Amino acid sequence: QVQLVESGGGLVQPGGSLRLSCAASGSIFSINAMGWYRQAPGKQRELVATITSGGSTNYADSVKGRFTISRDNAKNTVNLQMNSLKPEDTAVYYCNADLITVTMDQLRSWGQGTQVTVSS
Repeated sequence: QVQLVESGGGLVQPGGSLRLSCAASGSIFSINAMGWYRQAPGKQRELVATITSGGSTNYADSVKGRFTISRDNAKNTVNLQMNSLKPEDTAVYYCNADLITVTMDQLRSWGQGTQVTVSS
């Protein structure tokens, strides 16, 4: 069994910053890509940023230059530093990991989500 647990969401004013963290635990052999997605009310879940085990990153155009994704392979954690936040960044943010379990099964695992609200 694999668990992803997010933390760090909350309420912030426009222009402010938040840092999201996600820790993966359980029967993990290795983790390939990790990432963050978000879903705003009435909208589909969308990619925010991803990072490979080698450190290659990919960002949605809407967050480039404002958000930074990073990971610690030894700790199976991924972080999302969000700066210059805008009201349109308001959403539930989900952590994601593409991994191999100890039984050599491929698995895409999701966290439970953390709310980010940008409002004055």
